[in-house]
Amino acid sequence: MRGFAVCGIMLVNTWQLTVEHVERESATAPDWIVENLMQSRFYPIFSFLFGVSFWLFMRSAAERTPYPSVVMLRRLAVLACLGLAHQFVNPGEVLLPYALTGAVLLLPLSYLPRWVVAAAGAAGTVWAVLAHAGGIWLVPGLCVLGMAAARFRPPRRALPPVFVVATVLAVGLTALWEYLYARPAQFAAFPYALSLYSLAGLAAAVAYCAGLLLLLRLRPGSFAVLESLGRVAVTAYLSGTLLIMAALPLLVRDPTRVGALVAGVLIAAAQAGLACWWLARHRYGPLEWAWRCATWGEIVPNRRAPAAPAGEKVVPPAG
Repeated sequence: MRGFAVCGIMLVNTWQLTVEHVERESATAPDWIVENLMQSRFYPIFSFLFGVSFWLFMRSAAERTPYPSVVMLRRLAVLACLGLAHQFVNPGEVLLPYALTGAVLLLPLSYLPRWVVAAAGAAGTVWAVLAHAGGIWLVPGLCVLGMAAARFRPPRRALPPVFVVATVLAVGLTALWEYLYARPAQFAAFPYALSLYSLAGLAAAVAYCAGLLLLLRLRPGSFAVLESLGRVAVTAYLSGTLLIMAALPLLVRDPTRVGALVAGVLIAAAQAGLACWWLARHRYGPLEWAWRCATWGEIVPNRRAPAAPAGEKVVPPAG
């Protein structure tokens, strides 16, 4: 799911950075596709999964050290530095908000009962939708909900009904948003009209995740390339911005924004291919490895041992 979210974020970021540098005279087909099927649909997934991975890391760290909170704070400090550097290139980036959310909310909440965590996540998400119409304000609530989900471990049998309900809501809310947005007078009179877009995005994010998990259940291993991309998510996210900025002088010359979508697909595909190649030789992505070393304060082995020829036994090193 993280690899899937990275692909979507890459497409949206390519389109957003392109639109920011051109003067839109009218909406094009790519604009409609991104705004109604992609924008605000993938960063909620990324945020939710950050909460999941936070809890998994804390549980793993507790098995290695009596001070898991100290290790986590060090991990978040490194993430904050990466996010701060990324802010200079892409002011809308999410790594710095993730680091702050982890230190201020997730860490103290990890010591409270899981029902308290779930209630806090739900309250934070509802507040962000109603008071701020979503946006970056959704990050804290979704991260907390992700940590709650990791602790509750929802049953797999819930996937089909969740997928159906979320899909119906996503389609209905998106259609309602489009209807009202095209009628300014009705839009202005509709309570919480701006929140509709955020609600549609959240419903679509749930539908996308549930649909992907159902496909994985039917065809296990068919999305291995997404798994590789998800394991190098930080490297892909940061390097993707650099690739987009390099292509931007060409993309802004295309008034249709078709080039932005094509560039986003090509960048995501290239990163997925490189991720598969890299992880066949290394355990972690380049930035993931550096992040892990800084977290634990030691050099972590990264290169994989070469595969032994057929019929040859691998003898482990002494010690």
